[in-house]
Parts: sequence; structure tokens; C-alpha cells
Amino acid sequence: MTTVFLITATAILVYMTGWFIAAQVRGRNDIADVAWGLGFILVAIVSLVSGGVYSARGLLVSGVVLVWGLRLALHIHTRNRGRGEDPRYRAWREEWGKWFVLRSFLQVFMLQGILLLMVAVPVVFVNQAPPAPIGWLDLLGLAIWLYGFCFEAIGDWQLLHFIRDPDNKGRLMTNGLWRYTRHPNYFGEVTLWWGIWLMTLSLPGGWMTVVGPLTITFLILKVSGIPMLEKPYEDRADFQEYKRRTSAFFPLPPKGGI
Repeated sequence: MTTVFLITATAILVYMTGWFIAAQVRGRNDIADVAWGLGFILVAIVSLVSGGVYSARGLLVSGVVLVWGLRLALHIHTRNRGRGEDPRYRAWREEWGKWFVLRSFLQVFMLQGILLLMVAVPVVFVNQAPPAPIGWLDLLGLAIWLYGFCFEAIGDWQLLHFIRDPDNKGRLMTNGLWRYTRHPNYFGEVTLWWGIWLMTLSLPGGWMTVVGPLTITFLILKVSGIPMLEKPYEDRADFQEYKRRTSAFFPLPPKGGI
């Protein structure tokens, strides 16, 4: 595990450095969001090849990571195309001043690389583990991954369709899956990583990779996900009403009825 993880970590260090250079050339740090999904694909490929095991479970886990990472990267690229830099990154550009380049390297790209590796611990673990038969935990994990993947993809599609309608400019998305949770895409992403973790439980010591889903859950609930995304809307009366009746994370019936 140690050797494979070090090789994978080195690959991610080089990968994120490349994205940092590209961000400085393009003048927009929000390409780090595209790098996020593709980075997990790199982790899956590098750990699979350096592990040299190619078990059915490893191929399955790497396959679902490939599908998820490609979809997410394409979605973010499509969403950001033709638009200015994401307001969150633009605010940091102004706030960091003369330290912008250094802090971008450390706090955006290197930190993201570290967090990416932490979330992907189950993937690295599976790809270096000795082969073991696929069992019911793997099938349950795959089913949970599929549920989370579909929830995230549908939520993203609904929001993108809503944003592209000029009549919705300045309005909040409160329909579809967004009627039941304020962040269906985040709920889906967290759910699918718990599904991947379940696929490790048939392997000795697999439970210890829980650091992966715990990390993504904490980030989305407490750090760079929900808190950061909702902060600019806190002064809006329509958002406060939406917040009052709609669950922040878990899909639940709206308060007061549908």
C-alpha cells in the first residue's frame, strides 16, 4: 500500500503543478474544479498500474471512478465555458493581493491534491489488494454508487438547464431534485463515495479506508461545499424562505408540503 500510495501521490503532485501553471497562463484558478474529477481518474489509473494486481474489484472501482470523473469534469467545463472566473476564486484573487500566486499554488492546487488523495484512499487500497471474490458488499456498494451518481448527474443537469434559460436570471433553482435538497449534486457525490468505500469492506483492513468518504463528507458539509456556496445568498429573502423549507443535504419532503 505504501509504495503504491507514494507513486500515486507523486503523480498527483506533478499533475496539480501542471494545472497550477495552466491557471496562471489562463488567468483563472477555477480550472481547479475541472482538475478535481480528472485527478481521481489519474489516481485510479496510476494505482491500478503500479499495484499490478488488476483484480475484478479493482477494475470495477477504477471503472466507476473513470465514469464519475469524466462526467464531472465535462459538466464543470461546459458550465464555465464562456463565463468569467468563478466568484469564489475571483474573491481570493482580490483578497490575496501580492501573495496571490504563492497562495494559489499552496491553498488551491496543492491543498486540493492532498484532499483528493485522502478521498481516493479506498481506490488506492483496492487497486493494490490481492484478488478476492466479488461479494454482496460489492454489489451493495455499486448500487449505492449508482444511486449517488444518478442523483448528482440529474441535479447538475437540472441546474444547468435552469441557468441557461434567460427567464431564470436572478432566480433560485427550487424545482426537480432541488425541491427536496438544496444541494442534490453534493448529496450524490458524498453518497457515491460511501458506495465505493463499501466495496473495500470484503478486503482485510478495508474498513480503515473510511478516511476517504469521511473527508469528502466533511469538506462538503462544513468547508468548501455548502457553507461557501450558500454564503453569498444569506441576505436574500427568497433564499431564506427556500432554506427554511428545504433540507440542506439529505433529500426530504419540503416543510409545508410539496
